[in-house]
Amino acid sequence: MTPVIEALLERSSEPRLQSPAPDQHTLDKAFACAARAPDHALLRPWRYLVVSGDGLAKLGELFASTLGAEATAKARDKLLGAPLRAPMIIVGIACHQPHPKVPEQEQTMSAAVGMGYLILALQSAGFGAMWRSGPMASHPAVIEGLGLASHELITGFLYTGTVVSEKPRVPRPEPSSFVSQWPF
Repeated sequence: MTPVIEALLERSSEPRLQSPAPDQHTLDKAFACAARAPDHALLRPWRYLVVSGDGLAKLGELFASTLGAEATAKARDKLLGAPLRAPMIIVGIACHQPHPKVPEQEQTMSAAVGMGYLILALQSAGFGAMWRSGPMASHPAVIEGLGLASHELITGFLYTGTVVSEKPRVPRPEPSSFVSQWPF
């Protein structure tokens, strides 16, 4: 088995993360891997924001700002604390560009593949990661607060750091349960 196949088969979302976060050298290598995502017409339809240190609390404040005045203190505290579950969050952003042969959907998928490659690169470097999306990824206040342009969207929040304790293995389906030949 090749190291790439082993990394894919061992990949796991790790929700319990602590410091240290990946260092700059590791991040540079991981982003170089992300840039190898399939990219029709070489549009490079992605970019990333790295959030760490005091930025995590500011991201929590941005998340909490999405709540109305009627929100409970518990709901507010949950959003304030969400980014603090890891020492670093990488925000994946799809940057749509007009192109006659590359629809926005394909550009979004390219950016999403880049996020997947980031996870594999970080895992291979000894770090854990958890890709989250949810309502914050599409909330107008979060999109504006992170400085996205009108042609951009968030593909997810990649929480990363050192794994505190690995969770139990998740059973994976056999390929025969989701792969078939066509025509039937």
